[in-house]
Amino acid sequence: MSAILQPLIETGRLWRGQGTAPRSDALSTGFDALDGVLPGGGWPRAALSEILFPADGVGEMRLLLPALAALSREDRPIVLIAPPYLPFPAAWITAGVDLRFLQIVQAGESDALWAAEQCLRSAACAAVLCWPRHADMATLRRLQLAAETGQTIGFLLRPSAATAQASMAAVRIGIETGPMRLRVLKCRGGNPPAQAVALASLAA
Repeated sequence: MSAILQPLIETGRLWRGQGTAPRSDALSTGFDALDGVLPGGGWPRAALSEILFPADGVGEMRLLLPALAALSREDRPIVLIAPPYLPFPAAWITAGVDLRFLQIVQAGESDALWAAEQCLRSAACAAVLCWPRHADMATLRRLQLAAETGQTIGFLLRPSAATAQASMAAVRIGIETGPMRLRVLKCRGGNPPAQAVALASLAA
């Protein structure tokens, strides 16, 4: 295999035309401005999407709540694996999330990654959210393959320091502050837009 192509395959930037192909269907993010720059018009199904942010509480959950509200109407669990903070029920209800389908798994770092992989692979969940501080390439590959196998949407919420690490996630979005905006770092099936999306423009 070409030494030039191998790094692209290892980092998930090249699809070899075998196994599970990139899927064309997507779930709307709930924000027209963001849907407009993502291939397929939203979060890819049966894949990982990675949100990278500089500090907790800069808008990472606001970004996901519209999609989680839509997923909660599928009558399947939305699983939060070892969240750093417990969800504020009133805010999630206001956003339209049906809390009957919200499940929280408390676990340590290594157990959390194992639990996320099992939930993604099970095909029983509408979405799986995980907050790994440290995850190597092999772990990210297993999580992506688990999402494909279980046909489940996975969200990884990670520190901005992980931006430099290669990832198998289909979509990677960095949250920038001052002013706050979203930068699409990777989007499988298309090229990341040159311009960031201002958070102020994220009107549903």
